[in-house]
Amino acid sequence: MRQPLPPVVLVLAGHDPTGGAGLIADSEAIAACGGWAVTIPTALTVQNCHNVTRVIPAEPAAMRQMAEAISEMQVAAIKIGLLADEDTLRAAEQIIRRFPGIPVVADPVFKAGGGTELSTPALRQLFIDRLLPLVDILTPNRAELAQLTPDIMTPFDDTARAVVLMSQGCQAILVTATDEPLPGNDQQVVHTLHSPDTTRQWQWPRLPDIFHGSGCTLASAIAARLAVGERLPTACEQAQHFTWQSLSQGFQPPSGQCLPHRFSRAVRF
Repeated sequence: MRQPLPPVVLVLAGHDPTGGAGLIADSEAIAACGGWAVTIPTALTVQNCHNVTRVIPAEPAAMRQMAEAISEMQVAAIKIGLLADEDTLRAAEQIIRRFPGIPVVADPVFKAGGGTELSTPALRQLFIDRLLPLVDILTPNRAELAQLTPDIMTPFDDTARAVVLMSQGCQAILVTATDEPLPGNDQQVVHTLHSPDTTRQWQWPRLPDIFHGSGCTLASAIAARLAVGERLPTACEQAQHFTWQSLSQGFQPPSGQCLPHRFSRAVRF
């Protein structure tokens, strides 16, 4: 007997040839969390486990054709990753609008772990203007949150920054502190969910290594859990469990950042 297809998550993200981040990471996390990934590349990248050296944006027309080709699949959630230029961002917006009412998870990829800038102020403003009103949950780290709210100069005021972004149309924001610990708490990773209905925090033991693809893993796991029908707070919590497990049992390549082991224990609910 053939099994029914798991809930489908449409992913728009870049391709990372290392498999640590990008479409491969997204697909692994979605599969391990009970979903089925269908993918539209937004960019090719030249990178290793140290840094990104080149980004080649996808052709927007090809992106739209791919979306048309998979339109018969019943998309249950959408995950957005790297958007390398304004044309691909506009194409992503057009694709998302094809699926009204479907939850959208956006991971704002503005900088590579090795330091390469992957965005510009103009591109970030277009992200705010065109995509943010379509997003159900944004998953920035603290640096990305600050880049999206440059007018707020008060350090550590993540709540004020989240409120600004929600006032611009985003439904909820999960702020992660993997990149920059909150003051006085450098042994824990604190993730804070801001939404109109609730504010919740989770704390996880800070792992000693630097990881490649942790943000992709978390955002895609949230998308998968939303696709299978979980409410947002539960989806965020389950995705954090999955991500921490993937990182704590991750792989060490010959050099560079560690890689998540997303199939260390595939989640079964």
